[in-house]
Amino acid sequence: MTEMHWYVLYTTSRAEKKVATRLREKGLEVYLPMVEELRQWSDRKKKIQKALFNGYLFVKTTKDKLWSALQVPGAVKFVNFAGEHATVRQQEIDAIQRVLETGVAVETDNSEIEEGEWVKILGGPLQGMEGECVSKGNKDYFIIRIPSINQNVMVNIPRKFLEVVN
Repeated sequence: MTEMHWYVLYTTSRAEKKVATRLREKGLEVYLPMVEELRQWSDRKKKIQKALFNGYLFVKTTKDKLWSALQVPGAVKFVNFAGEHATVRQQEIDAIQRVLETGVAVETDNSEIEEGEWVKILGGPLQGMEGECVSKGNKDYFIIRIPSINQNVMVNIPRKFLEVVN
């Protein structure tokens, strides 16, 4: 039996939800992290659900079934690095799920981030998690890296809840 991994699938613009549904209909395990955003129009405000990572979703499957997943309308390609399909560790998927379940405000950032201090969260719903702390503007953020898609999940955590870990 071939080993199951989380692979990173790139989709056409704003097709993440449709692709996820079609893949689930094919019996594949899919994770599409979603966040709620308040959109302002001239006449109203509306909360919308959008993909945390624009154009990306995660598919748990075996390498030999990747081609089949690409046959779904809206699926573009699996992300590759140095000729190998990018995979995401279960711990990274769990970390994303844990952050989103707390309901804290999150942003994504795909810029290169200089190494910062390694920190542990002392309080709140993410207590006990460890990760990197960086400064962005006048705020401190807790970073969870998803290296396989060069993305970072940033959560704004007050400095008083972060402790430097050596």
